[in-house]
Amino acid sequence: MWTQRLMWIAWPAFLVAGLLEMLVFAMVDPSDLHWFGEPLGLSRQGVYTLAFFLFWAMTIASSALTTLLSFSPFEVNRCPVPNGERPDDCRKIHMRT
Repeated sequence: MWTQRLMWIAWPAFLVAGLLEMLVFAMVDPSDLHWFGEPLGLSRQGVYTLAFFLFWAMTIASSALTTLLSFSPFEVNRCPVPNGERPDDCRKIHMRT
C-alpha cells in the first residue's frame, strides 16, 4: 500500500517537474544565471539537471503534504501492531481494532 501511495506522489511530481523545467528554461538561459554575483560553475546540462531535481523535490514535498492531509484521523492514529502484540499505549487508544 505504501509503494502505491509513493507512486501517487512521485509520478505526478515527476511530470510537473518536467513541465516546470520546460517553462522555466524557455524563458531563462542557464548561462545567464548567477549565484551571489558569481556565474554558476555548471554547464548548461548541469543546470538543467540540478533544476529538474530541485523542481521534482519541491513537487514531491507538495504532493506528499497533500497526501498526508488527506488521511483520516483513524489512519494517522491507528496502531499498526496486531492486537496481541500491542504496547499498552496502543491498547488504550484503539480497543476495537
